[in-house]
Amino acid sequence: MRTRIAIKIHSILEAYFPERRVFLKSDNDTRFIRLRPGTQLVAFAGSALLVAWAIVATAVILMDSIGSGNFREQAKRDQRTYQARLNDLSSQRDGRATEALAAQERFNVALKQISVMQSELLQSETRRRELETGIDVIQSTLRQTMQDREAARAQLAQLEGSLEDGGTGTVRTASNAAPLGFMAEALEQTAKERDKVVADAQEALLEADRMSQQIALMRDQNDAIFRQLEQAMSVSVAPLDKMFRSAGMPTDRILETVRRGYSGQGGPMTPLTFSTRGEEPSVDTLRANRLLNQMDRLNLYRIAAEKAPFANPVKNAFRFTSKFGYRRDPKTGGRRMHSGVDFAASSGTPLYATADGVVTHAGWQSGYGRLVKIQHEFGIETRYAHQSRIRVKVGQRVSRGQHIGDMGASGRVTGVHLHYEVRVGGKAVNPMIYIKAANDVF
Repeated sequence: MRTRIAIKIHSILEAYFPERRVFLKSDNDTRFIRLRPGTQLVAFAGSALLVAWAIVATAVILMDSIGSGNFREQAKRDQRTYQARLNDLSSQRDGRATEALAAQERFNVALKQISVMQSELLQSETRRRELETGIDVIQSTLRQTMQDREAARAQLAQLEGSLEDGGTGTVRTASNAAPLGFMAEALEQTAKERDKVVADAQEALLEADRMSQQIALMRDQNDAIFRQLEQAMSVSVAPLDKMFRSAGMPTDRILETVRRGYSGQGGPMTPLTFSTRGEEPSVDTLRANRLLNQMDRLNLYRIAAEKAPFANPVKNAFRFTSKFGYRRDPKTGGRRMHSGVDFAASSGTPLYATADGVVTHAGWQSGYGRLVKIQHEFGIETRYAHQSRIRVKVGQRVSRGQHIGDMGASGRVTGVHLHYEVRVGGKAVNPMIYIKAANDVF
């Protein structure tokens, strides 16, 4: 049975693949190779598989090339969209920075107005005290004048009584004429003095009324000045208090630290005192002292704000490339703590100190590259890493906004940027807490 099937298959193969011979001839001999139908079938099948594989591989390559082209175009479109978004964010940041500068200018103008209003308040209070003293003097003079007038009236009555007694006797002699003339002249002089005293008393009363009206007007003006000052203090102190609390800084402890370490510029204000007679302070005095306490608090806030990093280390156009917290390490692929924030800009972009302080490190440090460390008040330290050039030295005292270096790519980096850190008591905290707190106020 198998022989017949084999013969039939062979006959079919003979029909499509007849036996062939390939002759190989040399100079001395001739040989041939017999190609049986089965051999030809195997060769044909192998060739067909090779051609099919080539076609499939070519198709796959073409499809991959087309797909790669589409992916590249999509990536380019995504990159353009991302770049446009970054540019938009940079524009918004610049706008916020401009608004912050304008707000700070308005804040400075308000401080100047408060100083002027404080001076006017002190001057008006001094004038009021002078007017009160003048009224006391006038009232004393008026009382003395009234007493003199009563004494003159009594003297006049006594003289008139003496004249009447003299008129009831005999005819006057020549020796009585002189005393009578003297008494008449004295009476006339007394009457003139009495009229003058009455006129002076009336003028003093009118002057007292005018001064009372002026004092009432000054009190109204003082009350208006007090209200404006109280409103200005409320508007100025509350945002600063919120800024420190948003940064996690206890305001009472911070202000006490500033007060203890105050060096003499714009420091605490002395309460008002107008009397040394042991009297209770007036309502205006208490109100003025409350305002002075608020001004003192505002001044302490101003000093503390200069000593804490409530500012941005980069003022030119930039973009944030990495935030604070755990992130993927681009070199090892693992996750590690990123203890600061990264600002990306062009190489050589100026970098600025974010608060007053003292430079404790200015040089190379492994991983950080060229690094500047600044020690501030309240146990705060800021770090500025990967610089291309350092412009300060160790021990130098710097102020907020002072140029301390240039942005670069030194140390362990993948591109040009600034790595900015804020550490409190040696522990890294999110710098954006301070930057956002300041942006909400300034």
